Amino acid sequence: MSERVSNARVGAGSREAIDSLDARLLRELTTDPRMGVLEMSRRLGVARATAQARLDRLVARGVIASFAPQIDPEALGYHVTAFATLEIRQGNGASVLRHLDTIPEVLEVHTITGQGDMLCRLVARSNPDLQRVIDRVNADADIVRTSTSDRYGQPGAAPGDATHPASGGRLKPVGPAFGPQPVNGRADNNVTCIFLPVGVS
Repeated sequence: MSERVSNARVGAGSREAIDSLDARLLRELTTDPRMGVLEMSRRLGVARATAQARLDRLVARGVIASFAPQIDPEALGYHVTAFATLEIRQGNGASVLRHLDTIPEVLEVHTITGQGDMLCRLVARSNPDLQRVIDRVNADADIVRTSTSDRYGQPGAAPGDATHPASGGRLKPVGPAFGPQPVNGRADNNVTCIFLPVGVS
């Protein structure tokens, strides 16, 4: 819920607009996720039943996707964040996703257009450890090319705005399930790793 909240329509399948009370509620929860409904009602200046009903409706509509804690990987010793673009052998996405789901350091997987088929967010304890993670990602024969860049920084990011395997947050595929695929280091796999300055943020 780190995205800027405004009065706007939400979700492609939603016909309801977020009104000013919804927007204020979302801002308050973003600022203080541990806030109880009674305190929320006090800050919003509405009855407790109204605050609860609004909260329940936002959850039911999927606007509030989760109350899970946001865990900072760096606080757990994962000081490097990297992004890997994977080019895969078409038609093998499902098996690649299963492979990536076994790697705890793979936090997110997105299908993309343009150069590459999948974009993965990875974490590691150091740059040498990142190579271990990349090697494990690349252990799947259906990846034909991998390009990896360390994250240099995240301007304007909210503290703790991250997920990690320790939180129970695992692989999060987005879009069509044709997925990413790792390189197994064979001679026909062209692997390019681009390391920007230290990926500690």
